[in-house]
Amino acid sequence: MSETTLERVSTGIDGLDDVLCGGLVRGRNYLVRGAPGSGKTVLGYHFLTAGLDDESGLCITLEESRADAERNAAQLGLDLGGLHWLDLSPDSSFFVDEQSDDIFAPSDVEGASLTETIVDRIDEVDPDRVFVDPLTRLRHIVPDDHPFHKQVLAFVRYLGERGATVLYTAQDTPSSPDADIQYPSDGIVTLEREGDRRSLSVPKFRGSDRQGGTHAMRITDDGVSVFPRLVPDEHSEVFDTEPIPSGTLGFDALLDGGIERGTVTVVSGPTGVGKTTTGSLFVTEAARREERAAVYLFEESRATYTHRADSIGLPVSDLADGDHLTVEQIESLARSPEEFAAMVREEVERRGAQVVMIDGIAGYRLAIQGDEQDPARKLHALCRYLTNVGVTVLLVDEVDEMLGSVGPTATGISYLADNIVFMRYAEVDGELRKVVGVLKKRVSDFERTMHEFEITDEGVQVGEPLTGLKRILDGQPGWGDDAERP
Repeated sequence: MSETTLERVSTGIDGLDDVLCGGLVRGRNYLVRGAPGSGKTVLGYHFLTAGLDDESGLCITLEESRADAERNAAQLGLDLGGLHWLDLSPDSSFFVDEQSDDIFAPSDVEGASLTETIVDRIDEVDPDRVFVDPLTRLRHIVPDDHPFHKQVLAFVRYLGERGATVLYTAQDTPSSPDADIQYPSDGIVTLEREGDRRSLSVPKFRGSDRQGGTHAMRITDDGVSVFPRLVPDEHSEVFDTEPIPSGTLGFDALLDGGIERGTVTVVSGPTGVGKTTTGSLFVTEAARREERAAVYLFEESRATYTHRADSIGLPVSDLADGDHLTVEQIESLARSPEEFAAMVREEVERRGAQVVMIDGIAGYRLAIQGDEQDPARKLHALCRYLTNVGVTVLLVDEVDEMLGSVGPTATGISYLADNIVFMRYAEVDGELRKVVGVLKKRVSDFERTMHEFEITDEGVQVGEPLTGLKRILDGQPGWGDDAERP
């Protein structure tokens, strides 16, 4: 059967269905493996409840009682009331009454008796979906490895012959490895957890394509969410590369009319020099033109940002109350790179954002969960995706040095930039001045002189070229003999 004719079954989790290129394949069996607390059981409940409208679901639980399962699932917004059950979890009375250390009652430890119980219940329900949690508990009934492997294989084949789609969990421990369960499975979903960070991968998915790599996962009061790894080359659109103006004549003159659509612009400079304000010029001008724009703040609060912008004549508060500007404050370590990318994609694909500003890059790398190199790679992928679909990107990058010779960026992201606008302080005759220039512009020409600029309560003012001021970039500016001082 070709992949195009395979009938899919939703897992009940949109992001996971995307990873699986549409969902599970009907009539096949899948293993969900991971350490305790990684989310295996909750994922299985999503799978069962996703089919309640038109399919029958059977939950075979060998660990958690039905009452506990229904109560715990309800806390995550999942109603298990419409399911069929086979509760084989150990009862406390077995320990109290029998004074036994056995996990199952004496009548249940006989393999044939338990098998008959399971088969009878499946025959009675004739389920479309089956969830077994955890399948590894059956080792207590069939302790020898070879018979257990045969038992699992026969079990999943029996369910497959009945047309059921089966999901089962396993705990891989040194004393009870799950390798023998992996072989007969048609697919494997592996869950991992490291601190507050959860992830998911699909190392095996027989007979169908799937998205490789590691994907972010989160469990909240609304259940499980999966955020697929962003693959930029899978997204592209045809768009015009006309320049987008800032609304400030001096900046637009520097940039030969503005920054082109579908490019990445890095605005770099020391603290307080005006980087965020400069990026906000393009954001607010786009919103005024009724193009949707989005600002993501990693280094200051939304309230502070909007107050600062409003105070210099950039109407961020008014625009954010309308339909053309969103301003989001990102809490530290609250999201994985994949989750943040999904947040941006939502803004672009569902709300039509055409300009995105990320302020700032150092804050992004500190705030986004992941190892030291992971955020930089994921930011690269996010920027490539945005430019592929014609979104104009502004990255605010802070350099540490107030004065003196410094690199174009502090976080090593100049390779991402189609355009680099750099801003510096210059001490001239004991007075601290702000200067701005364009270091790089790939798509069109730009002015190569530096200009003094000011930020006042009336907005941003860009002055005439500082053609007589020398050695600005090495921190020792001075006027030439024939220079006319402004």
